[in-house]
Amino acid sequence: MTLLPTTHVSFPAGAVTGESPVLAVHPLADGRYAVVTEATPFHPLDHTWPDQPADLGSLTVGGVEYPVVDCLTGAVGPADPAVLVGSDIPVRRGDEEWSWLVLHVLAAEPAADLVGQVAALRVDAERRGLLSASHSGCHLLALALNAALAARWRKDPGRADAFGNPDFDSLAMASSVMDTEASTDVYRLGKSLRKKGFTVEATEDFPALTDALPALTEAVNTQLAAWVAADAPVRIEVPGPELTARRQWHCELPAGPAEIACGGTHLHRLGELAELRTELLLSADGSELTAVTRPKRA
Repeated sequence: MTLLPTTHVSFPAGAVTGESPVLAVHPLADGRYAVVTEATPFHPLDHTWPDQPADLGSLTVGGVEYPVVDCLTGAVGPADPAVLVGSDIPVRRGDEEWSWLVLHVLAAEPAADLVGQVAALRVDAERRGLLSASHSGCHLLALALNAALAARWRKDPGRADAFGNPDFDSLAMASSVMDTEASTDVYRLGKSLRKKGFTVEATEDFPALTDALPALTEAVNTQLAAWVAADAPVRIEVPGPELTARRQWHCELPAGPAEIACGGTHLHRLGELAELRTELLLSADGSELTAVTRPKRA
């Protein structure tokens, strides 16, 4: 297998269909098969930050429809033609000496030779829409939570968000996962964050985080509701079509434009939501804050 070109992707613009020649069909270690096309609308699971699940759907070649049961990120290096997946990839995402591939995973080996034929690619649009709503909700939650917690920083932590608030979301983030119903973000409130200046305990200015949680939740949800009502436009800014291009989520919020680095898929406007609400939960030992943010589509 020769070195394949890095896959071009159209999902940042919201595409859910496309046509492209099949470049390779590769067996995977788990017995499934990966189809590589020159371009695709499918969003693959990111092997370095797997927050958004893979697109599912189908590809049709020669009149035969094959269900795409998974979609992964693969990489091929200059010294070895083997397609590597997930933790087997030994280099940083986007290494220019490597090819970076979207792997459309089929449950079994195709009955016919697909290489060289044109595939019609179709993403499950309803599922994509639900994941996009959760992902956009996740970014809005980050900005609203940063604002609600801004007063709890006793010093500048050295990192601010688009609105100048201390970026609690990125500084404390432990994990972020979304599904078709919600995004779940877990934040560590340990010694490292406290050394940066974040205050969990009660002070003269505010109660302990445990006691403040109801008011914080209300503040975040009030802000989320205002942004949804503003029907702000959303877009993904991308410098090129390659899978490895560094993409930015951009939202024209009433207070100004907000940008967050992101490789996922998103809504086109916040008016596509009827509601966006979060639930803030503090672990029993106070070491973790979890935000479960549920979008309701209009």
